[in-house]
Amino acid sequence: MQLHLAPMEGVVNARMRALLTAVGGIDRCITEFVRITDQLLPARVYHRLCPELENGCKTPSGTPVFIQLLGGEPTPMAENAARAASLGAIGIDTNFGCPAKCVNRHRGGSILLNEPELLYQIIKAMRNAVPCDIPITAKIRLGFNDASQLIDIVSAINEAGANGLTIHARTKADGYKPPAHWHQLAKVHDFIDVPVIANGEVWNPSDFYTCQTQSGCADVMLGRGLLARPDLALEIKSIERGEEYQRYEWPQILTLVDALFCDSIANCAPRHVGGPIKQWLGYLRREYPMAQQLFEQIKRLNTAADISAALKEHSNDQLVIAA
Repeated sequence: MQLHLAPMEGVVNARMRALLTAVGGIDRCITEFVRITDQLLPARVYHRLCPELENGCKTPSGTPVFIQLLGGEPTPMAENAARAASLGAIGIDTNFGCPAKCVNRHRGGSILLNEPELLYQIIKAMRNAVPCDIPITAKIRLGFNDASQLIDIVSAINEAGANGLTIHARTKADGYKPPAHWHQLAKVHDFIDVPVIANGEVWNPSDFYTCQTQSGCADVMLGRGLLARPDLALEIKSIERGEEYQRYEWPQILTLVDALFCDSIANCAPRHVGGPIKQWLGYLRREYPMAQQLFEQIKRLNTAADISAALKEHSNDQLVIAA
């Protein structure tokens, strides 16, 4: 059983991958997508979105990272897959699931699910362009408006030579509205020779096991659930080993928030320094009420000094409460 970290655009960048994989339990990460149009991108684009290339395509804690490409034309996708491989990519994922209208309008992401033959051509071209020891994988949804073409989509990707497939168990039309239709994945196993990874609406271990049962998938990709519970993958792995587990409490989460803020000070422009932790607190407050309190304390603060002071005050308050 493997747990993968979802490639959430604008959220799960290199700093977040480093932070979450250091907690433990994650077997693979996927980068935010590299947008491919009609040209071969320079190496600096890949290094910017996947700085882990400098570390053998692994996070600082050693978790493998695949580079994800998004585009709608076979030849540029193949050329850029070859470029990524030449730079040291250990695996290349293909985004056929992004539901964003701005992406779909320009023939990228989930709009391509309406054209299974084009999916075949893209994956086939990429597979032919990349050494056989480098996996080519894909991420899809159940379909665009509905799941009526799911088997055609899966079959096309399989026949083109993909080495793995992640399925977000909702259509583009569903967006992110609950529920995720895990049961829809069960029917695809007869049409594909490679591992299928289930994705969508896994917030806790109970969801994980229900997803496994309904989908027939051993492996699961975690997205928002892992941002809300940074130790969710660690807990699932502990349960799998038959070990007792004590979930992270707020002081441990606060240490992670502080680490993210320190990274932001070092690597973000001053006007954006508070953005990453404000964004993350928006996910954490689902599981940790104190995250909402901290968010209220810092939401109107913009400078590193002001946010740092607020974090220190909040931490001191937690020490008083603990005492």
